[in-house]
Amino acid sequence: MTERTSWSELRDELGVDRAHPSYDAARIAFELGVEVRTLREERGWSQTELATRAGMTQSAMARFEAGGTVPTLPVLERIAGALGMRLAVELRPAS
Repeated sequence: MTERTSWSELRDELGVDRAHPSYDAARIAFELGVEVRTLREERGWSQTELATRAGMTQSAMARFEAGGTVPTLPVLERIAGALGMRLAVELRPAS
């Protein structure tokens, strides 16, 4: 199993510009991917098993877990359902 890198470590390694318009999308995609991977591993499932349950390909799931794609809400709904979860989107005050 590969060791995960935190968003801040990955950001610094890649030299990501925090002012760039795509910064927040990349951060969110990375964090979602980490969360889904954690939930999948807790269940003892392979990427293929989760992908099949979510109606996706294994390669699409791998890209998602790596933070390589910004998913649509319908895709997030399918992944959440496959994990036996409910997707919840919330707006919170900025800190």
